[in-house]
Amino acid sequence: MNLLRAASTVSLLTLASRITGLARELLVATTFGASAWTDAFNVAFRIPNLLRRLFAEGAFSQAFVPILAESRERQGEEATRRLVDAVATVLGWALLVTCVLGVVAAPVLVYAIAAGLKQSPEGFEAAVVMTRWMFPYIGFMSLVALSAGILNTWKRFAVPAATPVLLNLAVIAAAWGLTPWLEAWGYPGIYALAAGVMLGGVLQLAVQVPALARIGMLPRLRSLRAAWGHDGVRRILLLMAPAVLGVAVAQVSLLINTQIASFLGEGRVSWLTYADRLMEFPTGLLGVALGVVLLPQLSAAQALNDSARYSALLDWGLRLVVLLALPSAVALLVFGLPLVSVLFHYGAFTDGDLRQTALALMGYGVGLVGLVAIKVLAPGFYARQDIRTPVRIAIVVLVLTQLMNLGFVPWLGHAGLALSIGVAALINATWLLVGLRRQGAYTPQPGWLRFLGQVVLATALLGGALAAAAHGLDWTALRQTPWARIGWMVACLGGAALLYFGALALTGVKLRQFARRA
Repeated sequence: MNLLRAASTVSLLTLASRITGLARELLVATTFGASAWTDAFNVAFRIPNLLRRLFAEGAFSQAFVPILAESRERQGEEATRRLVDAVATVLGWALLVTCVLGVVAAPVLVYAIAAGLKQSPEGFEAAVVMTRWMFPYIGFMSLVALSAGILNTWKRFAVPAATPVLLNLAVIAAAWGLTPWLEAWGYPGIYALAAGVMLGGVLQLAVQVPALARIGMLPRLRSLRAAWGHDGVRRILLLMAPAVLGVAVAQVSLLINTQIASFLGEGRVSWLTYADRLMEFPTGLLGVALGVVLLPQLSAAQALNDSARYSALLDWGLRLVVLLALPSAVALLVFGLPLVSVLFHYGAFTDGDLRQTALALMGYGVGLVGLVAIKVLAPGFYARQDIRTPVRIAIVVLVLTQLMNLGFVPWLGHAGLALSIGVAALINATWLLVGLRRQGAYTPQPGWLRFLGQVVLATALLGGALAAAAHGLDWTALRQTPWARIGWMVACLGGAALLYFGALALTGVKLRQFARRA
């Protein structure tokens, strides 16, 4: 299996997810703008998303995939099937209890995340109602994470990478189809988005079933007592304990930022959310794709004690991070306003919303290389079943993030919150890299200095071209001619990409060298 081809497949499917996600956000922005209603939806959606990242895609995946890969390599598929059944049984019961508690405790959860919504009683009540509607989403997505871990370990990357598209399509369909009906019945139209989220969760889980059946790994529920006594379940839970803490640290940082933003004034939560959606584009295409492909391969190399392959896989991933994330970060910093204008600047989304979202995007863009690098470096620890080291680093970085908020927020407002996260991501990634080097898990292969020089030179040319394009056109005025604005953006980004890869080719970088077989 060619790892670059596998990562490219995940990236292309993630691209489809991000495009439909941006279409979803564009629909929300043009229909509802940045208001108390959108703040309410974003807060309500953040609660199940927080738990999804905390328990499903975060701690659970970090603990489950290494144990699963080790079981498959050392014990065979029959033993691995029993492990999957046991894990699915324990996870299913835990999710049932969690969802019931979440629906009951919705007012407390909303207040804990965004107490500032109390300034608008209607907004707070809407957030509570939508939290109750959407909380079961965590159950569906946790089971999707279980399925994705299995499929990725079997090198079936396509289905897990494609399923997020279904969420976006479901929300878009619900917004178009349900909003007029809800408003006609006297309900806020924003509630249609919550219904779309739940429909998306059901669809994402449904498409996993045939994919798991094809590889003979469709989970079968067992008795809870037998499942709880399985050795693999206990090992996963032991690994999850520090992993939950590590992911919780990142989510606590997000919660603190949401609280601060909710007190800064109406629309701040939404500006940060729109900017974050744009940031998910490069982090998803690059970081998520690399992490998905690398974690099972690193876990397999660790299970076989193949340290040379382990180090080479990390080196390959880090070179791709530099090659693709560095120019993307520069593009966000110098071309952020044109990007936001083309994607969101329509309907109820005002000129002020445009400028404030662009500022937040620039803050996030500072840390893009770090955010993507973490997706490569953290699996380097997870595959070794060392989750404590990333957790310790994350805790210190959380404290540093809040100290930076004290300095940045009074000066930059909501954009200071984004900048704190960006700088913290760079610190986190650097610390993880140093940790892997000190453990002897990663040894850089020859040629790094030359490679960095080539990429920096090409990135400087790209940045200069995009900066000239950003200042040479009045992107706000082009709102009146949206198709012309889209055409200009495509031409600018396409030309900058040609300039970048042309400069790399002239300096001797051969992209074929990144093709690597598992």
